[in-house]
Amino acid sequence: MSTLTAVNPLTTLERRALQSISTSDGNMLIVAADQRNSMKAVIKDAPNGSDAITREELIEVKADLVRHLANHGPAILLDPEVAVPYVVDEGVIARDTALVVGLDASGAETVDGLKYTRFVPGVTPRTVRDLGGGVAKMLYYTRPDRQGTDSRIFAEMRDLIAECNAEGVLLIVELLTYQLEGESDEDYAAAFAGLVADGAALAVRAGAKILKLQYPGSAEASAAVTEAAQGVPWAVLSAGVDHETFIGQVATAVANGASGAMAGRSLWKDSLSYDATLREELLTGRALPRLRELADAVDGRRG
Repeated sequence: MSTLTAVNPLTTLERRALQSISTSDGNMLIVAADQRNSMKAVIKDAPNGSDAITREELIEVKADLVRHLANHGPAILLDPEVAVPYVVDEGVIARDTALVVGLDASGAETVDGLKYTRFVPGVTPRTVRDLGGGVAKMLYYTRPDRQGTDSRIFAEMRDLIAECNAEGVLLIVELLTYQLEGESDEDYAAAFAGLVADGAALAVRAGAKILKLQYPGSAEASAAVTEAAQGVPWAVLSAGVDHETFIGQVATAVANGASGAMAGRSLWKDSLSYDATLREELLTGRALPRLRELADAVDGRRG
């Protein structure tokens, strides 16, 4: 865990929550499984197609993901629409595995060319506590070249951070930058690293205490993100890349100031099956070794 003094210091309760989602070496490591439709899409062997998977069937898939994968790590990120409270009420989640609750609903709306996420209806920072979690996550799409401290996105981040502070819930602020309509691939690629860093700076100004960010592309860009975060810990998200690629990204980011990783599809996208027996075999034989490799990467034991 970073010893830098962050511009937005953690309370004692938040420090304890951060410890619960970190390795014994103090670096964040969270299995992300809050996906809903995208998780169904990778279950290729469903008898009537992945679109026909019911909520109850998806609950069982998520429960097995917890049992056979996440329970071997510090923390699991789950959604409040399908997975929780089931995994808590049924004793699926291990005593020593922390629960992070995602607040964002699937999809996004576009207003004046900019993307915005929505809350899962009825879910608040208080709900996180009621569901057995001490940590929340909210996703925001950001274009800091178009959005400053007077923007809707800044106000939304600031207000949620304040609500979580009041409730004693540690909030992970996840940021995704994106290509604007009409923006060329070349222009977006050239701007990408700066957008990740500037988005981090904007969130920190809104009061963010933990950040979940895209890999900005290089060691130099990772160092720039660390500088923009001003001591606020940031973790790399996997963005659906393959496992080996993500391991390399994490190793580079950690060597340049990142404080961990939050991985979803890079761990389990080819390890889910409609059949429970095969699912267990894939999760334990394929996904779990990846989680252990990722733990080595976040703790700086893999170059």
